[in-house]
Amino acid sequence: MGTKDHRKYRRTRITFEVELMHPMCGNLLLKTRDISDGGIFLIAESDILLEVGHIVEVQVKGMNQQAPIVKMEVVRVEDEGMGLRFV
Repeated sequence: MGTKDHRKYRRTRITFEVELMHPMCGNLLLKTRDISDGGIFLIAESDILLEVGHIVEVQVKGMNQQAPIVKMEVVRVEDEGMGLRFV
């Protein structure tokens, strides 16, 4: 029996590099696993000190021009990374 997906937004698998910024972990270069209209999932080591509820700043890297810095909230932390939603 399959499980029903109750997500509000459909995810798209895409990989790009982002810089995540927060006083507890400094500035980290991480890669996305997927993105949706509501947020992103970042692939990250489990030893990153962020927890659900932390507000971070994220900027896409490697674009022709400098991307804006956006505020995001950590909404899920797993062994393989973390889910962030746009705030």
